[in-house]
Amino acid sequence: MSLPHHPGPDAPQLSFPCAFDVKAMGRHSPDFPARMRELVGRHVPPLELHAVSTRMSSQNQYVSVTLSITALSYDQLNAIYQDLAACADVLFAL
Repeated sequence: MSLPHHPGPDAPQLSFPCAFDVKAMGRHSPDFPARMRELVGRHVPPLELHAVSTRMSSQNQYVSVTLSITALSYDQLNAIYQDLAACADVLFAL
């Protein structure tokens, strides 16, 4: 669940700094969005409330959280995805 440090020719090319959406999905719980905000917030300046959005699954069993950040480097994105992968509450991250 990490981005390559040196993307290959088929990988999307990012020019830093750039707008980037980090998305994480987990089981519905009241603290999941705050937990994702805390995990991603370790790597970026404080997130504004409007930079975080949530969406419930159709059966209300899962929640997805989108965190809109300004990405500064591949290393920063790798660190974010490593933290998300290490979190037992995260089922999937994009």
